Amino acid sequence: MKFIVDAHLPKKLSNFLIEKGFDSIHTLDFPNANATKDSEINELSLKEKRIVISKDSDFYNRYLVKSEPFKLIIISTGNISNVDLIDLIEKNFEKIIDEISLNSVLEITEKSLITIL
Repeated sequence: MKFIVDAHLPKKLSNFLIEKGFDSIHTLDFPNANATKDSEINELSLKEKRIVISKDSDFYNRYLVKSEPFKLIIISTGNISNVDLIDLIEKNFEKIIDEISLNSVLEITEKSLITIL
């Protein structure tokens, strides 16, 4: 699996995915860094079949209308620390990977994983 971690999430999340053996890039790795346009992220996601991980509801809305990006994990935890976010993902990691491999859109809240599409 390949991932793109969006600007509103820490680069530590991308590094965590790499440590788990996945191909992951953060928007900071793009030429325009965190100013990279959503359309560029969507285009790369479709081209390389990368799963976008974001807090930005624009990605969710676009998926409903255009079925892009390739797949989406939307983080709906509100404001939690980066440490707590990584901990939440680590505790649920196997289930997250299982769910996103079978589905197109997954929402992660502080208390649950919700398969949307």
